[in-house]
Amino acid sequence: MRAPVCVALLLLLLSDAATHQFTDQEMAAVRQRIKSMFYHAYNSYLDNAFPYDELRPLTCDGQDTWGSFSLTLIDALDTLLVLGNRTEFQRVASLLQDTVDFDIDVNASVFETNIRVVGGLLSAHLLAGRAGMELEPGWPCSGPLLRMAEDAARKLLPAFQTPTGMPYGTVNLLHGVSPTETPVTCTAGVGTFILEFAMLSRLTGDPTFENAARRALRALWKTRSDIGLVGNHIDILSKKWVAQDAGIGAGVDSYFEYLVKGAIMLQDEELLNMFQAYDRAIQNYTRFDDWYLWVQMHKGTVSMPVFQSLEAFWPGLQSLLGNLDSAVRTFQNYYSVWRQFGGLPEFYSIPQGYTVDKREGYPLRPELVESAMYLFRATGDHTYLQLGFDALESIERIAKTPCGYASVKDLRDHQLDNRMESFFLAETIKYLYLLFDPTHFLHGGGTEGDGSWEEGGDGGRCVLGAGGFIFNTEAHPLDPAALYCCSRHAQDHQELRDILLSLSQPDGRSKPPAKQTEDPPPNPSDSIALKPGEKRRPPLLSCPVQPFSARLSIFGQVFTDNT
Repeated sequence: MRAPVCVALLLLLLSDAATHQFTDQEMAAVRQRIKSMFYHAYNSYLDNAFPYDELRPLTCDGQDTWGSFSLTLIDALDTLLVLGNRTEFQRVASLLQDTVDFDIDVNASVFETNIRVVGGLLSAHLLAGRAGMELEPGWPCSGPLLRMAEDAARKLLPAFQTPTGMPYGTVNLLHGVSPTETPVTCTAGVGTFILEFAMLSRLTGDPTFENAARRALRALWKTRSDIGLVGNHIDILSKKWVAQDAGIGAGVDSYFEYLVKGAIMLQDEELLNMFQAYDRAIQNYTRFDDWYLWVQMHKGTVSMPVFQSLEAFWPGLQSLLGNLDSAVRTFQNYYSVWRQFGGLPEFYSIPQGYTVDKREGYPLRPELVESAMYLFRATGDHTYLQLGFDALESIERIAKTPCGYASVKDLRDHQLDNRMESFFLAETIKYLYLLFDPTHFLHGGGTEGDGSWEEGGDGGRCVLGAGGFIFNTEAHPLDPAALYCCSRHAQDHQELRDILLSLSQPDGRSKPPAKQTEDPPPNPSDSIALKPGEKRRPPLLSCPVQPFSARLSIFGQVFTDNT
């Protein structure tokens, strides 16, 4: 086990080395370089690949990968506004309305379509006012991008019509789920919908989406092992675990992420309690020397002593809960791997201190930069800026081509692959830019948007854009204040309807609701959540006017005593 010793020595050297303190001028210069990186990739996509989903940067052409909806353009739309380009945001938003059609005979990933397409369109819809687009009356409760997001999400709903409520992994956008579709899907493919679907339900007044996401979460929760862990792949019909490796990486990662972020965005104690129970098991069985290994979900014995690049989101997630000491130590482990290769390999053997065979690639993933952004916001430590600068230099030197930026096929010799994933523009560049712009409007500042507060809803009844944005797992920012622009109006209608129904009964009372079984039928009109009249009214969000440490870093500040 010489590798952990070497890593420990490296961490000591890193901690002893004087961290460079970036000046405001240096940070501005880095932001300009990041913008140049974005436009080199973005313009290459437009010139060579549009309307295909993705750019192939070595052959300067395009390919469809996730469903043939010009995916890179949807994924990059809110990044344009993050970089301050309102004109292009408006042009692309109009272009997408004219060119994207979800009524097509295409098999699409339910998970990827949700996080990239539904999430990207919802984020762009909520940012449309800041971008200077003409808004429909009642925005954000209506608008063309919202209708597109709803249309895309409705194409996914047939996947949720299962006896358990857990969705299939693939759906045909025209015909629904194929009779031959496999019932086996990954854990994240079941539990990564609550952010987008809850926002969509609150904006449209249709509870179908949120109900589907919650039913899937509750069904998955019931399948955890006796020691509190979940595996990697599950049969959504039989509820049997097909892959019983438990960890925080590929196939599981965003499930845990959405429990935390869903709890914050929705102020939902049920989701928080779920995550805290998982976290206790994760700390007990998978954590070793601030690494997180893969273990057998029933026994807790180590099955894979590897670090996966997708796990690098974890320190950022821990910072949202206020677990900064643990987050910092784990980040330093991951940063040491980055410095060894100039990127994070998909799999890294912790005992051997090297890449795993056939898992040496680096598709320019964002997770370590994402964690750096959160930890810099929470601590102010310029070590995280240095990681961002290292990432920028590495990508420029290793991955840049005349037609964009290519995934790295092998970090050992820096061979390139002919693919530029849409998340490079949606996540990697966005998080890099936000890392070096601490006063950005997404952090509650005003650099990119003076006069940042916006009125929304009928008669300007709510305030949007004031801060506290929640990023979905594709880095699409969602404004939690929008949850209260439309739901109140719908609740008023529901309360009036209940009054009228009660008056129509001979004894002046409404009939008691019928009892439901533990797993109700998957009828889209059924509600598995509390009825509006029974649900406690959540307190008004206080996040936007609080500093970051209160809003995100210390999780207890998000919930009031009477929640």
